[in-house]
Amino acid sequence: MTDDCRVAATTDRLVLRMWEEGDSDGFYAVMNTPLVMRWLGGVQSTDEWGAAKARLDSYQRNYGHTFWIVEDRHSAELQGFCGLKRVNAPGAGPITGEMEVGWRLRESAWGKGIAKEAAIAALDLAFDRFSAPHVVALTVAGNEGSWGLMKRLGMTHRSEFDYVDPRFGDDLNPTIVYRIDASDWPQARASALA
Repeated sequence: MTDDCRVAATTDRLVLRMWEEGDSDGFYAVMNTPLVMRWLGGVQSTDEWGAAKARLDSYQRNYGHTFWIVEDRHSAELQGFCGLKRVNAPGAGPITGEMEVGWRLRESAWGKGIAKEAAIAALDLAFDRFSAPHVVALTVAGNEGSWGLMKRLGMTHRSEFDYVDPRFGDDLNPTIVYRIDASDWPQARASALA
């Protein structure tokens, strides 16, 4: 964390920070679109979002990390979320409880390198502050933007950990697991920044 205990990390363009009062409604308003939610199970009802937000809060409370709010460092405009949680999806088997990096950005933030910048900051925290031996990321075959970023971050597909999530149909299964080890992060980080 930075000196401001609300802030998990800052980058050249971004702030990754704790959720605050009013963030939930603002996030839901700009993020709950068919395009953003295409590979995440579809548009959520307010009750579904409320349950998801409660899980995000529990990660912060129980582990000291979550998928933090990502905002533009200069305008404070909400870009989405990015951060760390523990794998808890049904069917995840041997990776249940592993540290997971994840992100979700509003449509207007796509294609600008924001997800990569935020994910690098989150991975720095995973390995430096939280001493993770490795970090996983989860996606599906159709979400090329997601697994493409995982590759650019130096993560590799670990097919032995892929699993079927019973909450979703064939278009969102199997869940594909990427992973990076702490020992590989310094070189991968340098390559991602090049």
